[in-house]
Amino acid sequence: MLRRLALIPALVAAPAWAEDPPILVTATRDAGDGVQVAQVRSLDEVRSSAASGRIEDVLANVAGLQQFRRSDSRSANPTAQGITLRSLGGNASSRTVVLLDGVPMADPFFGSVPLSALVPERLGRIEVTRGGGAGPFEAGAVAGTLELTSASRDEAGLLSASAFVDDRGSSELSASLAPRLGGGHAVLSARWDRGPGFWTTPAAQRVPASVRARYDSWSTALRAVAPLAPDAELQFRALVYEDHRTLRFAGADSSMSGQDASVRLLLRGDWQVDALAYVQARDFSNVVISAITFRKALDQYATPATGLGTKLELRPPLGAGHDLRFGLDWRHGSGETMEEAFNASTGALIARRRAGGSQGNLGLFLRHEFAAGPVTLGAGARADRWSQSPGRFTDVVTACGTLGSLAERSGWDGSLRGSARVRLGSGVTVRGAAYSAMRLPTLNELYRSFIVNAVATCPNASLANEQLRGFEGGVDWAPSRNFSLGVTAFDNRVNKAIANVTIGNNLRERRNVDAVRARGIEAQATGWIGQFHLRGSLAWTDAEMVGSGLSATLDGKRPAQTPRLAASLKLGWNPAPDWQFALMLRHTGAQFEDDLESDALPAATTISAYAEVPLAKGFALVLRGENLTDEQVVTRNQSGSIDLGTPRTVWAGVRVSLP
Repeated sequence: MLRRLALIPALVAAPAWAEDPPILVTATRDAGDGVQVAQVRSLDEVRSSAASGRIEDVLANVAGLQQFRRSDSRSANPTAQGITLRSLGGNASSRTVVLLDGVPMADPFFGSVPLSALVPERLGRIEVTRGGGAGPFEAGAVAGTLELTSASRDEAGLLSASAFVDDRGSSELSASLAPRLGGGHAVLSARWDRGPGFWTTPAAQRVPASVRARYDSWSTALRAVAPLAPDAELQFRALVYEDHRTLRFAGADSSMSGQDASVRLLLRGDWQVDALAYVQARDFSNVVISAITFRKALDQYATPATGLGTKLELRPPLGAGHDLRFGLDWRHGSGETMEEAFNASTGALIARRRAGGSQGNLGLFLRHEFAAGPVTLGAGARADRWSQSPGRFTDVVTACGTLGSLAERSGWDGSLRGSARVRLGSGVTVRGAAYSAMRLPTLNELYRSFIVNAVATCPNASLANEQLRGFEGGVDWAPSRNFSLGVTAFDNRVNKAIANVTIGNNLRERRNVDAVRARGIEAQATGWIGQFHLRGSLAWTDAEMVGSGLSATLDGKRPAQTPRLAASLKLGWNPAPDWQFALMLRHTGAQFEDDLESDALPAATTISAYAEVPLAKGFALVLRGENLTDEQVVTRNQSGSIDLGTPRTVWAGVRVSLP
C-alpha cells in the first residue's frame, strides 16, 4: 500500500528524531531512502512549539534551518522569507524546497515562502530532509527539503477554534470545520492576525517618521478528500491569503497575496500512482522610504506571478525488500516587477521600470531502495530540462544601469543521490549518503533590483545555475523508545553559488561566486522520563565562500546571514491528558550582515514558553510567551543602522475543539 511504513524509528533517520511514545505519526510517503527521513514533528508537537503561533517559530526548533534574516513574518519583508539549511545562504532565495501536500510553495517570481499563510494548526506533520534531493519537485533542493502535510480529519476534529490577544493589543483568530462527507471529508479553515506591532528601530535611532511594525494578514484554506474506489482517492486543496506589513518608516508598506489550487489522485493497487496538478497566482508590492529624507524613493507597486505544475509518480510491485518509484514533474513560473523610482529629495518621478520573464523545468526522476537484513541501500537520480524565456526590461534608468532584452537559455542538469544504512544492533545504526543537486536562479535574482536602507542590489540576467556536491555520514543510537541520539557530519559545496556581492559604495549585484563550502556537525537528542520529555538540536557549521576574479575579495569569508552555531532545547511536561507545558530555549550565533563582513549581528539567546490547561471538555486555556527575557535580537545592521526582532511578548487565549 502507498503508506506501508508508518514511522521509521530514530535509529534509521538522518538525522534521527524519535517521536514521543504516546504519539503515532503516519508517514505521507514511504521512508524510502532511510538517510533522507529526518526530523519529524507531529501535530501536537507543532502546536506546543509555537509560542508565537507562527510556522517559522516551529521551524526554528530545527537547528540550522533559517530564513535569510532573523525576523519572523510579522516584521520581515516577505521577499526575505527564503528557507535554507547548513549555512548555504548568502541571499534571500530558498535553497530548501518547501512542499505542502506535495505542492511547491515557493513564490514563482521571488522563490520566497509565504510563511504567514502556512498556519501550524492546519498541519499534521512536518518532515525536514537535509542535503541534496533527487525526488519529485526537488530541482532546487541544494540545502534540503521541507515537507508539510495537512492535518487529517481525525487530527483536525470536527470543530476547532481559538482566539488570542497579546500584551500590545495584537490579536489572532482561527477556526476550522471538518465534516465527514460520505466516505471522505473536507477541512475548511481560516485565520486572521493583526496588530500594532513592535518597534524594530532602537529608541536612540527613532525619528518622527519611525513607526512600529504593524501587520494585518488573513488566510483561508479548503482541503477535500473523496474516495473514488477502495484503492483510489481524489484530493483537492485551495489556499487564499493576503498579508500587509509596515516596516520601520511610515509609508514603508508591503503586501503579498496568493490564490493556490491543486488536485491529487492516489491509486493504491498493485501499481501505485500519485498524480498531481497545481496552479498558483501571486502578487507583491513594496514601498521604499528613504532613510535620509523619509520620502518615497521607490514604489514597487505590483509583481504579478503565475506558477503551474504537475507530477506523475509510479510504483510497480517488485516484492518484499524493494521500493522503486519513478516518474516526471513539470513546473513553469512567470512574473514581472512593475515599479516607479522617485527623487527622494524632491519627490519627482525619475524612472519607470517593468522587468520579468518566465522559466520552466521538466524533471525525470527514479529512486530505488533495497533492504536485506540489517543493510539498506538506496539510489536516486533526476534529469532536469530547464529553460528561461527571453527576459524583458522596459524604461530602465536606475543605479543598476540601462538594460535591454535578454536571450533565451536552456539546458540539461542531472542530480544523483546514493545512500547506505547498516543496523549494528543494540540500537546503533551507521549511515552515509552522497548527492548532487541543482538550483535555477529565481526570476527575482535575474530581473529585479531592490533597496534596503541606502543599499541598492542589482539583478543579473546572466546568472548560472547553482550546483551542489556533498556527502555526509552519521551514527544513531536508540537503546529504547524513550531515548534517541543522532550525530551527522557533512561536507557540502555549492558551485556557482549566487550571492549579493558588493561592487561599489551602497551598491551590490547578484553574482555567481566560485562556491560556498559548508562543513559541520549536526546533533539531536530526544528523551522521555515519566511525564517529562526533552528535545535538543544543534548545528555547528564552518561555511566559507570561494572566490576569484571579480569575487576574489570574498574568498575565505563567511556567507552573509549565516551563523556558525545554532541550537535549540525544549523541555516539556505532560502531567495529565490534554495538559501541556513547554519551555523552549534557542541560541543563534553571531553572523555578518553583508558579504564583506563589515557589519556584524551579535549572537542571541531567547526563551519562550507554552502552557495549555483544559478547563472543561473541549475547552482549554492557552498561555504563550515569546522572548521572555526580552533579549535584544538584531536582525539588520547596515553601518550601524539597526533593526530589532520580537521583544518580550505574552499571549493569552482559549481553544475550543470537538472531535
